[in-house]
Amino acid sequence: MPVVTKAHFRTGGYRRQRGAALVVALLLLLVITLLAVAGMNAAAVEFVMAGNEQHRQTAFQAAETGIEQTIVTGGFIPEAADEVHNNVPVPSSTTDTYDTRLQSDLGGAAQPAVWGNSWNAFSSYDFTITSTGKFLANSVRGAQSQHAQGIAVLAPASAQTSALAGGPTAFN
Repeated sequence: MPVVTKAHFRTGGYRRQRGAALVVALLLLLVITLLAVAGMNAAAVEFVMAGNEQHRQTAFQAAETGIEQTIVTGGFIPEAADEVHNNVPVPSSTTDTYDTRLQSDLGGAAQPAVWGNSWNAFSSYDFTITSTGKFLANSVRGAQSQHAQGIAVLAPASAQTSALAGGPTAFN
């Protein structure tokens, strides 16, 4: 039986493969590094997006506060000039402000009561409140949110609202 030595298993091709493991390992390291950098960039962008969403929500709340405060303190005088308030600080906040405009719709004209109701008993006056909430208004990443709210104010019938011909002429 012949003796098998290491020389029998050697092939001439192994000399061409020297360093191939190093090249493959470096390529894998490069791919892993690129994936890690892409993941960090995605995380950074998501962090900025989350911050922007918080700023937007804060500006939204500031605009809503402006509408609520205008409803509470507004004049609601039909033929008066627009009531404007600028850079009003939001209570309990150092960064939030709002601007509001209370305007009378229809030139201050009253709308008569709805059919079937006491026609001469009351009228409604329509107003629009426009509020712009601001968060960090002077910064690069400041956010704004604008809202509009319609308001109908009921009042006793006025001379501007006339009864229909043949309709009731006194309060029912």
